[in-house]
Amino acid sequence: MSFKTKALAGAAVMAMMTAAPAMAEVSACLITKTDTNPFFVKMKEGAEAKAAELGVTLKSYAGKIDGDHESQVAAIEACIADGAKGILLTASDTKAITDSVKAARDAGILVIALDTPLEPIDAADATFATDNFKAGLLIGQWAAAKMGADAANAKIAMLDLAISQPSVDVLRDQGFLTGFGIDTKDPNKWGDEEDPRIVGNEVTAGNEEGGLKAMEALLAKDPDINVVYTINEPSAAGAFEALKAAGKTALIVSVDGGCPGVQDVKDGVIGATSQQYPLLMASLGIEAIAKFAADGTKPAPTEGKDFFDTGVALITDQPVEGVESIDSAKGLELCWG
Repeated sequence: MSFKTKALAGAAVMAMMTAAPAMAEVSACLITKTDTNPFFVKMKEGAEAKAAELGVTLKSYAGKIDGDHESQVAAIEACIADGAKGILLTASDTKAITDSVKAARDAGILVIALDTPLEPIDAADATFATDNFKAGLLIGQWAAAKMGADAANAKIAMLDLAISQPSVDVLRDQGFLTGFGIDTKDPNKWGDEEDPRIVGNEVTAGNEEGGLKAMEALLAKDPDINVVYTINEPSAAGAFEALKAAGKTALIVSVDGGCPGVQDVKDGVIGATSQQYPLLMASLGIEAIAKFAADGTKPAPTEGKDFFDTGVALITDQPVEGVESIDSAKGLELCWG
């Protein structure tokens, strides 16, 4: 079964599980990390479209920047005060937000984490997300296979998300290192690895400027970096600009699968990226809230996992043996943003 067929089948099963009649009195909240990152823009589009279809009143909130925990806390408080039936949340601080999430759940609100699992994951009623560890694993396996014997002498720059190390940040980082064949020590945090191939970790806030500055800092530490892991494609674009300005090249890998990022794969800026599907996450989340409002049913996770897996695919125009992938042409058909 092809990836696309699997994704459609999974969506169909979830849709049947969560189908609900339109309920005009049902209100829901979407709280994202920012309202500028194309990933969250597409997530909002998916939520709005499904809310309109099902007659759910949707209010959207976002942090000022990735990492703006305080704005997300305020948004949850507003949703509680408004009597929302459900909250869809992509948390900036996956540990600190849990007290606010508990307050919402205690008020009878269904809380679904989108994309970024809370810590612990059962702090939310459900999680709809990419398998972020697998997303990292795929790009790590691809990079190691692409380098071949030279992987033993790699010099790796790790461009992470935030000092607070939200779960999505840790999962992608540790997935990449595992795929590349590096001992991750404690898999619940990044930065404790002892492998000499890792030049260092810098945070990017998930944007292009952050990626540029992080790459500059690591190039100052070691100008011979030849592999660059990035938390997402905007930070990858920044890393590429820093490398170009320094007259350097490196193998860049990333995660997201937005249209600009897939175009960067096609143009040779990014070697490979793992594509995720934010519109599907959000639309399924709204369906789940409508179902919960109708009969109190909460969504179930994918069999064998503690979250509902919305799918991931490796995109590259340089396929390697043993790592399943699709090319940038197919990726552009499936991309968002």
